[in-house]
Amino acid sequence: MKPLIVTHHLSRWYGNVLGLSDVSLEIGPGITGLLGPNGAGKSTLLKLITGQIRPSLGQVFIDGQPVKGRAELFFRLGYCPEQDAFFESLTGWQFLYWLLRLHHFSEKKAAERTEEMLNLVELGADGHRPIRSYSRGMRQRLKLAQALAHQPEILILDEPLNGLDPLGKRKMIRLIRDFGREGHLVIVSSHILPEIEALTKQIILIHQGKVFAQGEIHEIRDLIERHPHIVSIKTPNSRRLAALLIEKPYVVKAYFGEKETNLFVETRDRDKFFEFLLEKVVNGEIEVEEITSPDDNLQAVFDYLVGKP
Repeated sequence: MKPLIVTHHLSRWYGNVLGLSDVSLEIGPGITGLLGPNGAGKSTLLKLITGQIRPSLGQVFIDGQPVKGRAELFFRLGYCPEQDAFFESLTGWQFLYWLLRLHHFSEKKAAERTEEMLNLVELGADGHRPIRSYSRGMRQRLKLAQALAHQPEILILDEPLNGLDPLGKRKMIRLIRDFGREGHLVIVSSHILPEIEALTKQIILIHQGKVFAQGEIHEIRDLIERHPHIVSIKTPNSRRLAALLIEKPYVVKAYFGEKETNLFVETRDRDKFFEFLLEKVVNGEIEVEEITSPDDNLQAVFDYLVGKP
């Protein structure tokens, strides 16, 4: 398919700080995940695409037209920022209504569309409450509603799942996937791999302002599988479990934290590791109080890929 968004050697710096460096991309319809650790340059790229900041070098094109100097292109975009930017004294209903009026919707159409969008994001019962009283999850849903309200062709979402509980994330993911299935172009940024996996197979990897790769998500999964994965286990049987695990070929090493009940395990095969651990727990051989993964994030993977210790 013909790419709708194209960037040519896009760069942006803030004084002596590099935000983005020589990024050339082609993005077509469907959902694309923009994946990278915090500070990688994701928000800078999205702000350049949406025309909020100007590039230091390079250009952005939407549907073959340069973004610079073409405000009419932005009617085709829906944008959900990472940071809140509400008029706190307005109600959710008023906020959506007046944004739609700014998009030249008639009074009647704006009112109808406002009701429709509030119901879509499950804020219908809270539409007449002031935004200052909204929870973090409600604010995230209202931001998505305003991005979708004017029926854009292109949807840009900057960390839209931040601060949502598991149920809220599932609902948000469903709404985004539904929009993408309709043939629209959607870009979703996140620093958490499982969130992107739930949305799409198409990803752009970005790190320190540069694009590492663009392609299907199985590529980064392969990279992660080669990266030793750290798992933290809180267990009163830490010494016994460490002795059992260290014999396994898929365990690189096992070591204790500040407390002996905290066991850290590095494994190259998470599936086999968790299968073994589950078997021991089910059989009553090991008692586990808590399992966490301190490096189940992209920063650890990127550090591994770029050769950091």
